[in-house]
Amino acid sequence: MAKNERPFAWTVDILRQAKLRPTCQRMGLVKLLFGNGNRHVCAEQLFKEARDAGMSLSLATVYNTLNQFKTAGILQEILTGGGKTYFDTTLRSHAHIFCASKECVEDIDSADLKIEMSDALAERMKNGTIEVVIRIP
Repeated sequence: MAKNERPFAWTVDILRQAKLRPTCQRMGLVKLLFGNGNRHVCAEQLFKEARDAGMSLSLATVYNTLNQFKTAGILQEILTGGGKTYFDTTLRSHAHIFCASKECVEDIDSADLKIEMSDALAERMKNGTIEVVIRIP
């Protein structure tokens, strides 16, 4: 089969690399999530996009699939403290700004942030990670 006969084979590749079975719903959600570059999305937004694209699925399926993708390591979870969880397709270490009034998340390059901590805390964090979400109204 010629490569151009399988235009969404990359969605299968992403799922198989994550050790997830490539179902139609997962492939459709992968296409929406990763098809146009890096992005931040909440379950409700992705559900609306999926329905607009003609996909037949429930909001619960979207929630479950996003959590499966997070567990598989192909999405990063962003907790904004506002009761809504966002997911990020960028896996490299970086910080976020969350604008509560617009309900949007933007990336901040971690190199642009300076975090100072005590020696004791720095020692405890030696093998850990720091997630930074700056929340603005």
